[in-house]
Amino acid sequence: MRLNKNQIEHLGFLILRNLRKDGKILVEEKTSLLNETIALITEEFQKEDQLDQEVRELLGKHMEKIRRENLEYQTMFRMIKTKLAKERNIVL
Repeated sequence: MRLNKNQIEHLGFLILRNLRKDGKILVEEKTSLLNETIALITEEFQKEDQLDQEVRELLGKHMEKIRRENLEYQTMFRMIKTKLAKERNIVL
């Protein structure tokens, strides 16, 4: 995961604060909503981490072909990750 727990909590806090400030949401139970927001953010980062791992494994199975055809690993990684994310409705 790219952010630590404190950073995710801060991000959740900022999101909710800005939504409240802009009048987009009305909140009675701030703590509950903040915890739910933190959980959702964490879950989305975990989905992306799992997707990254899956793409690495997929590319690992085809490393010989990648080397033989002189393909750039990072370009292939981004292309496959983007395609799989779109298919699975994962927001990157």
